[in-house]
Amino acid sequence: MVRPYARWIVAGLPLCALLALTACSKQVAPQQQAAPAPRPVLKTAPSTPIAKEKQELGEQSWDPQWDVFVEQALSPQMLSPATARSVKSYCPRFGVISDADKRAFWAYTFQALASAEAGLKPTSDVRHTEPEVAVKDSVSKRTVHQEGLLQLTYMDADRYGCDFDWNRDKALPEKDPSRTILTPRNNLLCGVKIMENQVLTQRKPLLSASSYWVTLRPGRPSYLMFAKQMKNVPAVCRQGLPPVREARAKRPGTGTAAALAAHAVAAAN
Repeated sequence: MVRPYARWIVAGLPLCALLALTACSKQVAPQQQAAPAPRPVLKTAPSTPIAKEKQELGEQSWDPQWDVFVEQALSPQMLSPATARSVKSYCPRFGVISDADKRAFWAYTFQALASAEAGLKPTSDVRHTEPEVAVKDSVSKRTVHQEGLLQLTYMDADRYGCDFDWNRDKALPEKDPSRTILTPRNNLLCGVKIMENQVLTQRKPLLSASSYWVTLRPGRPSYLMFAKQMKNVPAVCRQGLPPVREARAKRPGTGTAAALAAHAVAAAN
């Protein structure tokens, strides 16, 4: 005689076996993992005239690692054909060159901007007296200082989401390289955010009368400093252009934007 509980055990065996087999199959089956996104191809940008000069003198110059900071921070939209219109004064072929070359162009542009703004000195700290810039910093509560490679301010942390920490930095000496605003990586990544705001959000060109940076504003004396540093823009930006088209790219027709590009060429030659 088979007792009731014994029949229950016997009847449950197939189910237990099935569950065990299912559990084993789950353990044996290989786990599928999403393939990691391919790393972007990066290129070292050429040296600006001031960077070359500093290298020859044995002085601190542009660090190739700073190219990496800029190139890795660029959003896909900054490499899209739609951006070509914004940079055509300096890179007429932007729309057709590779993404790696586009990144190198932007890295060079930020090097030229840092050359014109701060002479490539990461610890540069300037307090201007002109009424338009001598305003109160909403974060530090002091008269605005332009700091670092791209001459940025602490209130950019609020405006653009930059990684600057005034509460930490205020206890450090003014030009201490460990200050968050003076760290090349933080400063350059903030600059990329500001540039993307100008080019993508506001849909303004690289050279604009209302650019965050005065060195990118047409007709301003400091603009010529930037233009001079753009002399060594990556060759692929103009490579293969017919002579006539190349001449037009360097000396576009008339108008404010055209005059800007003409000034750029005059300063670069």
